[in-house]
Amino acid sequence: MEQALKRQDSPANSVRMSPTYIGSMPNGTEQGDFLVLELGTKGASLRVLWVTLTDTKEQCVKPKSQEFVIPQEVMLGTGKQLFDFAAHCMSEFLDAHTLKNQNLKLGFNFPFPCHQTGLDRSTLISWTKGFRCSGVEGQDVVQLLRQAIQRQKAHCIDVVAMVNDTVGIMMDCKCDSKFCDVGLIVDTGTNACYMEEARHVKALDNDHGRTCISIEWGSFCDEATLGPVLTTFDHALDCESLDPGAQRFEKMIGGLYLGELVRLVLVHFAQHGILFGGCTSPALLSQGSILLEHVIKMEDPATGKAEILAVLQDLGLSPQVSDVEHVQHVCAAVCTRAAQLCAAALAAVLSHLQRSREQQTLHVAVATGGRMLEKHPRFHQTLKEMVMLLVPECDVSFIPSVDDGGQGVAMVTAVAARLAAHKRILEDTLAPFQLSFEQLKMVQAQMRTAMIKGLQGEASSLRMLPTYVRATPDGSERGDFLALDLGGTNFRVLLVRVVEGSVQITNQVYSIPEHTAQGSGEQLFDHIVDCIVDFQQSQGLSGHSLPLGFTFSFPCKQLGLDQAILLNWTKGFSASGCEGQDVVNLLREAIRRKQGVELDVVAIVNDTVGTMMSCGYDDPRCEIGLIVGTGTNACYMEELQNVASVEGNSGRMCINMEWGAFGDDGTLGMFLTRFDDCVDQASINPGKQRFEKMISGMYLGEIVRHILLHLTSLGALFRGQMTQSLQTRDIFKTKFLSEIESDGLALRQVRAILEDLGLPLTSDDALMVLEVCQAVSRRAAQLCGAGMAAVVEKMRENRGLQELTVSVGVDGTLYKLHPHFSNLVSATVQKLAPHCKVTFLQSEDGSGKGAALVTAVACRLAQRASV
Repeated sequence: MEQALKRQDSPANSVRMSPTYIGSMPNGTEQGDFLVLELGTKGASLRVLWVTLTDTKEQCVKPKSQEFVIPQEVMLGTGKQLFDFAAHCMSEFLDAHTLKNQNLKLGFNFPFPCHQTGLDRSTLISWTKGFRCSGVEGQDVVQLLRQAIQRQKAHCIDVVAMVNDTVGIMMDCKCDSKFCDVGLIVDTGTNACYMEEARHVKALDNDHGRTCISIEWGSFCDEATLGPVLTTFDHALDCESLDPGAQRFEKMIGGLYLGELVRLVLVHFAQHGILFGGCTSPALLSQGSILLEHVIKMEDPATGKAEILAVLQDLGLSPQVSDVEHVQHVCAAVCTRAAQLCAAALAAVLSHLQRSREQQTLHVAVATGGRMLEKHPRFHQTLKEMVMLLVPECDVSFIPSVDDGGQGVAMVTAVAARLAAHKRILEDTLAPFQLSFEQLKMVQAQMRTAMIKGLQGEASSLRMLPTYVRATPDGSERGDFLALDLGGTNFRVLLVRVVEGSVQITNQVYSIPEHTAQGSGEQLFDHIVDCIVDFQQSQGLSGHSLPLGFTFSFPCKQLGLDQAILLNWTKGFSASGCEGQDVVNLLREAIRRKQGVELDVVAIVNDTVGTMMSCGYDDPRCEIGLIVGTGTNACYMEELQNVASVEGNSGRMCINMEWGAFGDDGTLGMFLTRFDDCVDQASINPGKQRFEKMISGMYLGEIVRHILLHLTSLGALFRGQMTQSLQTRDIFKTKFLSEIESDGLALRQVRAILEDLGLPLTSDDALMVLEVCQAVSRRAAQLCGAGMAAVVEKMRENRGLQELTVSVGVDGTLYKLHPHFSNLVSATVQKLAPHCKVTFLQSEDGSGKGAALVTAVACRLAQRASV
């Protein structure tokens, strides 16, 4: 089994392990009328069913059905004859039951070895069960049936799914309202199927979810394994069969062959004088004279002996009492071996499932069908006992099929119809998130226009704020610097030592009590200075006046390298007397109030600039900073002559774009979805930061949640059942996108993540949630890439270069932790700015190290100017 799943060539992998392309189980919402055609499931017969599925507890109304005997000349004739006969029977059935429907959906039960390449594409490998129709092997049997239906011209029938009888039985059975994971059939032939992890099936491109595998174990013929248990009777039966050397395992188990095995044993005993006084009869010597029905009846504990007597007399024999007992023993031996071999094969499936699902105890339900399991007096019990003996670590429930899989085939068809409808809903919902190259070029062009307007002081959604940082590190910076990183209720004080070839950092985290963050500005800045003094003392720096860089991650209007007016508090701060004031001046005043303390505040920077400078020390080509975390922003080195608000025409200056607000003037309107609008309206700043709300970590989880709500309302997700958790704002954190989209994460792990959120779901639901997450994060990364492409293209044209080589320093949890975000950003930039060679560098401590390096560069430039 495992070699065949991996497509490894080996004599042992004579089991085919064929994917059936059924990856979904019923979820109880399937409804409608479905037509089923069963061809050859019980030998020389054909059955047509009309199955009605409802949303009631029973779900299935008692189906209408009709059985047709397939003439011998049709079984051995041409494929066209067989499929025309099948199409004629369906038409006769529909006419007789006055069943009219414009577009009938058909499930086709075809229980022969096939190579399936899709749910409705299946090539016959070889005939079994006495069928030998010419021109069918190697052909797509679904297409042959469709052609026959078209030739009838009586009804409009759409063949939706091709299913074998084993899969039909598995889909037909429930255990405590849950569907079975394994199907087993022992009738004329034998086979099993089970739900395998898709990632284990090399023939599939899909790594997610599960898929039903038809083992086709009747063809198992490994000589090393079967050799010791093959008898002379097995060899004789194989030689006289229609397919010598094939289906060796099935010939030891399947009902088509058990009667013949019994006959061969009886002939042997008679010829050796053990039975019937050494006499045989022409009937006993005739192939096929003892059938499965005879064997089943002969083993009946109550009436078996009388049945044996009648059968033997019909064969022209005169049995003694002892003969009857011996014949019953022969039947028991043949059928017990069949049940035990079947149990050994089933145990192999169950132990494989236990290992692949990494479960200490596998709890599994096995759907069973076929006359041997249903009617033989001891087969089922022998099978069950042997399975328990071989795999004691598996808790197995055996669930008998009520309709030999006919309703199950209808269920497969219904599930396929449901999934197709849900796929259309999902595609329509996610279509606005699939951005074309032309749309991304449009975003890039709009960003470029907004940048130019912002730089010129014209009305624009981009502020394009000068930071007064005029250079990036060149590697010559040396010295000790203090850095202060204030961006939330915890803040850091750092000692940054810049030496040749490295930057050494020592830091300590301090907390800001709520009453301080919401008290007066004087209290807040006094507390900050107290913490700086404490840090100096712990580092032995008391009395030293070191240059200090101040990372202040709140909205400011910067007037100089050491001047920044606080526009408004965010993140839970509301200290009075600060908004509209120069925060550097507020810090300096607090330093003056603390007698004996000397600090030289050289620069105030935001985290984006700090990120650029942090990476710039290691790579002199780093002239862009990018943050994609809770929020998003970018900065870059612009030609000073293009910055209208700052005097001077020579040199460059770092521009803080504040690009989260891009599109607040309506330019992004055509790219906004209903889900973006829902998130925006529920935010604390409706109509603001529209670009940020499509990209950053604070909002992506909410976009996903609103999409899931929409899909649930349409019945495409979670069975259409709204849960309280799904309606809870911010329950779907952006970190879940990173976890769900992680490569190699099994679907059961995705399900576990979602179930922890109180979202009871199926594997289909988990796959749909995965697609939603992928669409939302992909759009975010592509929009980010389009914005970055606008920046690098402007820099290239500013400098009159045919090709720009530049690095981008990046920070932020979304960029760093999401498994695909960084690659998508890079790929988008490469497409939109093909003349720019852009390298993305992940920043380490941009807020602390970066602020110190801004200070170090400022000190270097000041020293050069004084010289």
